[in-house]
Amino acid sequence: MLLEFTKMHGLGNDFVVIEMPAGLQLPSGDTWRQLADRHTGIGFDQALVLEPARQPNTSVFYRIFNADGGEVEQCGNGARCIAAYLHRKGRVTAGSIAMDSPAGLVTARVFEAGVVAVDMGLPNFEPSALPFAAPMSAATYELALGGGESVTIGAVSMGNPHAVLQVDDVATAPVTRLGAAIEQHERFARRVNVGFMEVVSREHIRLRVFERGAGETLACGTGACAAVAVARRRNQVDSLVQVDLPGGRLEVSWPSPTEHIWLKGPTAVSFTGTVAL
Repeated sequence: MLLEFTKMHGLGNDFVVIEMPAGLQLPSGDTWRQLADRHTGIGFDQALVLEPARQPNTSVFYRIFNADGGEVEQCGNGARCIAAYLHRKGRVTAGSIAMDSPAGLVTARVFEAGVVAVDMGLPNFEPSALPFAAPMSAATYELALGGGESVTIGAVSMGNPHAVLQVDDVATAPVTRLGAAIEQHERFARRVNVGFMEVVSREHIRLRVFERGAGETLACGTGACAAVAVARRRNQVDSLVQVDLPGGRLEVSWPSPTEHIWLKGPTAVSFTGTVAL
C-alpha cells in the first residue's frame, strides 16, 4: 500500500513523519532500515509515527524509530517537528500543544516561522534512569574503553539516555571512534547517546552528538538538553544557554534544578511524498 509522509528537519536532524492508519501494522525493523537509506530509500535519522491520541486533552501519541530500525523513547527535535507538523496541518493553533509519547507527556509551544519550543521535563541524573551501571549518582564517572583508554563522562536521562564528554575543541574531537565505543558500552544496558561538549562561556556551548542507532547527526535536541544539564550541574553554565551544533543553533533554558528544561529552535519541511510499504 502507499503511505503518505512528510520529510522534516530541525537544524539538519532529519525525520520522516508518518500518520499510521488505525489497524495498519507498523513497519518492521528491516523496513525502517530500508526507508532510512539515503541512497535507495527516503533517508532520515528517525521516523516519527503519529497515532491517535490516547489521553484526554492531548493532540497525538507518537513513537520514534531510529535509522537502524530500533524504537527509542524520546527525541527533542522530533517532538518539535511533530508540533510544527500539527500546526501546519491546522490541527492545532499557535500556542501550547500537549502531546503524548512512550517517555510521557510533552508540552510544546509554536511560535512564528516554524520556531517551536518543547518542555523536556526534569533531567534525571539517577543511573537507574538511563539505565547505567553505577553505585550512585555523581557529576562525573570514569568509563574504561579497553586497551588502557578511559574517558570521563556525565550521565543523564532526558527521557532517553545520554553520556556527555567535555572536550577542548569539538571540531577535533574523535566523535566517530569514541561515540561508537561508548554507545555500545556494557555499562549502558540500552546503549546511549554520546555528546561531545565544548564550554565556550556561561551562556554558550558547542556540541556534537553521536546518536544511538543513527551515528553522528547534525543536531540533537535531547543531546543539547543533556549537555546543558550536565554543565549546569557542574556550575559551568547559566540558566539560558545557546547550543551550537553542526546544523545550527538551539536554545536551552533550565531556570533551576526543580524546574523543567525547555528546548527551542527552528523546524522546516523538506518535501512530502508517498512510499510503498
